[in-house]
Amino acid sequence: MLQLVDALLSSTLDAAPALVFAALGAVLSERAGVVNVGVEGMMRAGAFVAAVAALVMPTPLGVVLGMLAGAALAALHAWLCIRFRADQVVSGMAINLVMLALGTFLLEARFSPNGTPSIEQLTRWGSGVPVLGGHTALTWLALAAPFALHAVIQRTRFGLRLRAAGEKPQAVAAMGVSVSRLRFVAVTCGGLLAGLGGASLSVATLDRFEHNMPAGLGFMAVAAMVFGRWTPLGAAAAAAFFAFGNALRIGLTSSAPQVLEVIPQGVLLALPYLLTLLLLAGQKRGAGKAPAALGTPYDPELR
Repeated sequence: MLQLVDALLSSTLDAAPALVFAALGAVLSERAGVVNVGVEGMMRAGAFVAAVAALVMPTPLGVVLGMLAGAALAALHAWLCIRFRADQVVSGMAINLVMLALGTFLLEARFSPNGTPSIEQLTRWGSGVPVLGGHTALTWLALAAPFALHAVIQRTRFGLRLRAAGEKPQAVAAMGVSVSRLRFVAVTCGGLLAGLGGASLSVATLDRFEHNMPAGLGFMAVAAMVFGRWTPLGAAAAAAFFAFGNALRIGLTSSAPQVLEVIPQGVLLALPYLLTLLLLAGQKRGAGKAPAALGTPYDPELR
């Protein structure tokens, strides 16, 4: 029993970074007032670029390039939504679809339909320590990042302006601060975090990029943000819960194969997504309202 608990907690810590980083990226973007449902595509870009780069350079540098790939897509999303006032949901979904097709094309053209060759994973520390051992630096960064982002949003001048841009952008403009520039920076930094979440899948959770990666985790991260009420700590907690659901699925399949005789494998595969739907459906109406100006393009002539 203790071994099963240890395995579940360890698997949760392995799966959590991707969801936590992506959820924090979504929080950063949407607190500034820009809807970002393109997290899935940004994660896919980060995972693919990090894995391919790690084939020819040190893995940590591959992670950095994966982050930059996510940031580049986020900058495109911000440019379309802020400069041209494109529909923010449509722009995000377009990024998801383009990256789904582009990633598949590049993977099949350069490598194989299933995935890239194996790469050197990030170093895992303290393999002999129960639960806490055998994890990469990204796991510990994912544990610290929500508190750091919470402090930035709640305790700094930038965080105050960020929150105001999502609630009352005209107040930010009245202070002489460019709302468009502030939102652009927030969305791009959010993409940086989403790219890091994708990179963690291909260089830490696994040792390669697979054709179905990130397999809906970007949408799950957006759900974690909503369930976490657009706060870094709440989003991270929800992401950790979803990661536990994924670890539970893996643990039941590997440690208790007799479960498959009672529960179809398809149901177990859908377990994390079912938990996501149940939590969102059970959330009280009006709990944790979204930023007032979320999804509304800024009009400098509006007072």
